[in-house]
Amino acid sequence: MHVMRPFRFLTDTSEHHDGPGLAAFARRAESIGYSALVMPDHLVAQYAPIPFLTAVAAATETLRVGTFVFNSNLRHPALLAKDLATVDRLSGGRVEIGLGAGWNKPEHDAIGIPFEPVGTRVAKLAEAVRVFKGCFGDEKFSFDGRHYTITDHDGQPKPVQRPHPPIFIGGGGKRLLTLAGGQAQIIGLAPRLTKDDEGRPRIDTPSLTAAATEEKIGWVREAAGDRFDELELNSYPAGGPMVLTSDARGEARRRADRLRERSGVELTVEEIMESPHVFIGSVRELTQKFIDLRERFGISSFLLDDMETFAPIVEKLAGA
Repeated sequence: MHVMRPFRFLTDTSEHHDGPGLAAFARRAESIGYSALVMPDHLVAQYAPIPFLTAVAAATETLRVGTFVFNSNLRHPALLAKDLATVDRLSGGRVEIGLGAGWNKPEHDAIGIPFEPVGTRVAKLAEAVRVFKGCFGDEKFSFDGRHYTITDHDGQPKPVQRPHPPIFIGGGGKRLLTLAGGQAQIIGLAPRLTKDDEGRPRIDTPSLTAAATEEKIGWVREAAGDRFDELELNSYPAGGPMVLTSDARGEARRRADRLRERSGVELTVEEIMESPHVFIGSVRELTQKFIDLRERFGISSFLLDDMETFAPIVEKLAGA
């Protein structure tokens, strides 16, 4: 039996707004009822997260700001903790800290940061989380890890949210979800990544299914123990862009065909339709799907990939 948490909807933007444009976009998201505006963290043509979050927070009153997600390999966690605590104070306590182990090898290669094996990256992320929590704590702390060493450091400033802003960790594999279950407040359920014949990451198609999601939540539950009911579960449209359509099954068939062409794995229309990572259908059908996913899995937080198109769903369900 899941605790029925209120629905929260997140949105993002890939547009390079100017200052007034970003402020208007953020205020529009706030007025619709989105809970947070988030952005990824990559060395591609996008804004840097911290200035972006600061600008969004300054333009709004209640909208939360966060990342989906920081690559923990690109910054020292003590420095990032200082930046985020500053934004939390300036925003009156509206920061959410999305953290990941990094997955995109070319951007590491481009700036000479080693792209280590996944086990090492997850271990490094686990240490980073401990450094974050130490920096946000009330007193000086020390930490002697394999990747980070902290000596009598009192992180300043302290965030408004105590003991710290909510930490979001997502993934599709057992190692990362076990870490998330033990340390995070928001758990992002994602498909696993594999590699194609040229070594590039791609989605493990079976990991999109409802059955795979049940397994992932089991890993989180085992790691979280008694605190499982305190966690928020999140999903996002990893299985392709959200589509508003009156022919959901036809679109699901086309989606299944594309997945088969890329991966060689066949999913049925029913598996596509019930996937927590595929959102296609009418406003009524998608509204019901969000309700069903919360009832079946306890997923109450969703990143939507088009702020305006899915506004009617947010206006109906947000906070309910």
